Amino acid sequence: MHRITDLIDRHGVDIDPHLDRQATVPVATGLQRQGDIIVIPAPVVEVGETASKPVPQCGVPVVRGEAGGNTHLLLADGDVRWDAAPADLTLGVLTVDEGATAYLAHPEHGYAGIGPGTYVIRRQREQADEIRMVQD
Repeated sequence: MHRITDLIDRHGVDIDPHLDRQATVPVATGLQRQGDIIVIPAPVVEVGETASKPVPQCGVPVVRGEAGGNTHLLLADGDVRWDAAPADLTLGVLTVDEGATAYLAHPEHGYAGIGPGTYVIRRQREQADEIRMVQD
């Protein structure tokens, strides 16, 4: 596990000042959520293949903020691959090799660590007076 301040230094993605930069970021391999996205381990859903495109050092925007808001950025420490799947709810497939860690970074939510495995990343929906995408 790393402290948020270490990840900010390593990846250059800052977070809102009210968040604790000395907090450690756990690395999980189970179901996770960050704002309007959800990370689902592949054994829970049917996925044909693992992802094949390496995540670049600058990261990959998984969801861009609405109306110029904040972006969920996928970052890699080690061999992490991402294949976007532009569908309604499914954003793509993430594969994190043994010994590697993926991070989702977001200014308002901080960092979330994702351990080895294959995952599907999706948008979340909510129902109020209508079914709609969760807005972060």
